[in-house]
Amino acid sequence: MLLNKKIVVVLPAYNAALTLEQTYREIPFDIVDDVVLVDDASRDDTADVGRKLGIRHVIVHEQNKGYGGNQKSCYNKALELGADIVIMLHPDYQYTPKLITAMASIIAHDLYPVVLGSRILGKGALRGGMPLYKYVFNRMLTFTQNVLMNQKLSEYHTGYRAFSAEVIRAIRIDANSDDFVFDNQMLAQILYKGYEIGEVTCPTKYFDEASSINFRRSTKYGFGVLGTAMAYRLNRWGWIRSAIFS
Repeated sequence: MLLNKKIVVVLPAYNAALTLEQTYREIPFDIVDDVVLVDDASRDDTADVGRKLGIRHVIVHEQNKGYGGNQKSCYNKALELGADIVIMLHPDYQYTPKLITAMASIIAHDLYPVVLGSRILGKGALRGGMPLYKYVFNRMLTFTQNVLMNQKLSEYHTGYRAFSAEVIRAIRIDANSDDFVFDNQMLAQILYKGYEIGEVTCPTKYFDEASSINFRRSTKYGFGVLGTAMAYRLNRWGWIRSAIFS
């Protein structure tokens, strides 16, 4: 615990058998109380590796539910376990678990209820191997989102996130997509509710075993992100009523 707040780390996994142990070993268990691994119908032995590591809460989807569907299982289980702070960490070792303490501390000290590990603050993204087209894509989408949503985040597309349990309960994650755009819908919901988001600089690593979506799915994701930001603005103006903001 940290300041008497229970911390649960959730690992949304798909074919993460080769990197799960390295990720798990660096989790700071001096403050982390529980770990939840959700295996989204992997084709490898991700779940078995998790059990061998001693992860007590291993959930296996018999059918692939998608990245968003995986996170829904993660957050629901974390809340069921009585988490006060939930940290979503990819088990592909693209993000360092060593930032968990800093991110949890920001929430535990009531500075921000949500913290993102940003690859864009500083110069870590390209240095860590982020493909140039993804970097440019990230910057263009983030600029547009900031304009439409009247925010100043450095990026909306990181997979490293920490939330107070209060925030997760306050939004309708069940109404969100089961695909990759879930991440952006969740942030839009959080901002729509008036919560503030903090950011910390996060180094990142791109390598063969790290998960990544291809150009076609990146394009689909990009259109979904723009649609979410536009829906946010139109709901703010009262022109439409979207289920995710109800």
